[in-house]
Amino acid sequence: MALSPNPESAVSVGRKIPSQAEIFRRTREAHAREVAEDYLEEIAALVAETGEARVTDLARRLGVTHVTVNRTIARLREAGFVESQPYRAIFLTDSGRKIAEESKTRHEVVVNFLCAIGVPEAAAHRDAEGIEHHVSPETLAAFARVIASAKKA
Repeated sequence: MALSPNPESAVSVGRKIPSQAEIFRRTREAHAREVAEDYLEEIAALVAETGEARVTDLARRLGVTHVTVNRTIARLREAGFVESQPYRAIFLTDSGRKIAEESKTRHEVVVNFLCAIGVPEAAAHRDAEGIEHHVSPETLAAFARVIASAKKA
């Protein structure tokens, strides 16, 4: 049994198989989006809880060093998702806030779906952390339908 499709058969049915470099590029981009969403979601949570987000708080919550947080915040600032100055609090821009809200909503839908199908709540929260970044809008909508059906039952 082959682990990947035969390139000749894929071409014969009109599909183009991406190169290995393209696959890795897409994976790196997806990972970068995932990291950005996690940071933006945590910044939003900290601002909601304490009025501000600080590097030390993010490092503690995300389980990384302050150097890692500083580097990521610099990238998020360059992308226009956060506003920050050295030794000051970090705040979301409108676009950063929008992404944080979307990520939080996806997380909540995934957790609720997993709980609706019988996954224990602690496991649902752990599993949702990975799933939320990779679930398609179609799958998320299906999850929401299952949740709505479970609530009616």
